[in-house]
Amino acid sequence: MRTLIHLTLLALFGSSLIAAETKAAKPNIVLILADDLGYGDVGCYGATKVRTLNIDRLASEGRRFTDAHSASAVCTPSRYALLTGEYPFRKNLWGPVMNDSPLVLDATKPTVASMLKAQGYATACFGKWHLGFGNKPKPDWNSDLKPGPLECGFDHYFGIPVVSSHPPFVWVEDHRVVGLDPADPLKYGGKEETQSFPEKMLKPAMSGAKAAHALYRDEELGTALTEKATAWMRTKKDEPFFLYFATPHIHHPFTPVAKFKGSSQAGRYGDFIQEFDWMVGEVMRTLDELKLRDNTLIILSSDNGGMLNQGGQEAWKAGHRLNGDLLGFKFDSWEGGHRVPFIARWPGKIEAGSVSNKLICQIDFLSTFAALTGSKATAPDSVNVLPALIGTPDKPLRDHLVIAPSNKKNLALREGSWLYIGAQGGGGFNGNKPGDHALGGPGALKFTGEVNSDIADGKIKPDAPDSQLYDLTTDPAQSRNIVRTHTDIAARLKARLAQIQSQPSSVTAP
Repeated sequence: MRTLIHLTLLALFGSSLIAAETKAAKPNIVLILADDLGYGDVGCYGATKVRTLNIDRLASEGRRFTDAHSASAVCTPSRYALLTGEYPFRKNLWGPVMNDSPLVLDATKPTVASMLKAQGYATACFGKWHLGFGNKPKPDWNSDLKPGPLECGFDHYFGIPVVSSHPPFVWVEDHRVVGLDPADPLKYGGKEETQSFPEKMLKPAMSGAKAAHALYRDEELGTALTEKATAWMRTKKDEPFFLYFATPHIHHPFTPVAKFKGSSQAGRYGDFIQEFDWMVGEVMRTLDELKLRDNTLIILSSDNGGMLNQGGQEAWKAGHRLNGDLLGFKFDSWEGGHRVPFIARWPGKIEAGSVSNKLICQIDFLSTFAALTGSKATAPDSVNVLPALIGTPDKPLRDHLVIAPSNKKNLALREGSWLYIGAQGGGGFNGNKPGDHALGGPGALKFTGEVNSDIADGKIKPDAPDSQLYDLTTDPAQSRNIVRTHTDIAARLKARLAQIQSQPSSVTAP
């Protein structure tokens, strides 16, 4: 009888019934990825100098993770791992790519987006791409930027092609630069024509394309991207969708729209956080408006830890600790470089107001979303952590995690509570003068007052060991390097790291 009723309804309503059944079975997935948002940058992780009411509400309605990580402490390799489920060291990818880089993803291999698309999801990316465009040797900005996001599984892309501090300072939609005049092409070299903000990096320089550049206004990035992302959700409300909202916030330059300037107690760095919080709130409000809240898994995280640049130093002086009590900053293999905020909400599936200390990583998205949607796609470096999202597993889901800083010598291995680093220092920036954009490493400790047993007066001690070992259970701030007193553990982790590095990677299609 039930089958007969179903067939009758199918005959009457056809594809709309199928769409409704599919949507009920597959939740929407909204992934909000901040840029350089540190572990201590939001209220629910301890911040007191900024107000993040929307992010805090997301945590109160979902689950906050205290041991979640990006696979790299650097933006491009972190995003590569997030989308592919593959460690970036397997690609020999350690640093950011800029306007002269071809696509670093292999468009023939599955990504989170292509896997979900194969499962019937509408897919879109809004915001920072930062994974290159086109084929070698470098992108042709005046032609189709192929391959790019669309060839990697996204139905639609709108955003900034690289990082917000770097040219070409234009919008890209799908395959083309928005507003490009063929009579005034974008070209490498020449005098960069851009608005003047601190901390903008202009190499490799680009010039031309005045009309396209005029459409790109730093202070309107947040508003424009939020409007685009929420409008797209409205068009896809009747089908399962995957929204990858990769905001330029809170990467320098810190250029919030006027209403957020001076809104925090942490300078322009904090103001940018508060604009980001508004963006998160607009996404949440749109889900409520569309009555999609209960059937949407929303995850918020960051591509790496907070950066002690000029704005970060101003915030620190104001009493704001970018990465909480963690040692180090963006680019480092120390915890502050890669332990990041991670909040997940799915009403009725994820316990409201819960906290998890399970070790997870953004590289796990591919396997986790595959398990969630019934896909058979796999990636050996990616672990299904769905039980940690919707349940309370007794045992760890990950028994290890490899973490990449910007310096390959400092590649790190996490196993249980142990963190092994194969070299001295953090493996990131090493500027030692306050006010420097690249303040980091031992020099940063002199500025911040943080303590590490290998470092004195902003320098590595002459007799410091050549590698590092920390027990994060007893020493979460990494104040004591115990590699010399636990040589057996260090030797075992060093050997395991080498063995993991030697393994070939393979990714299977959905």
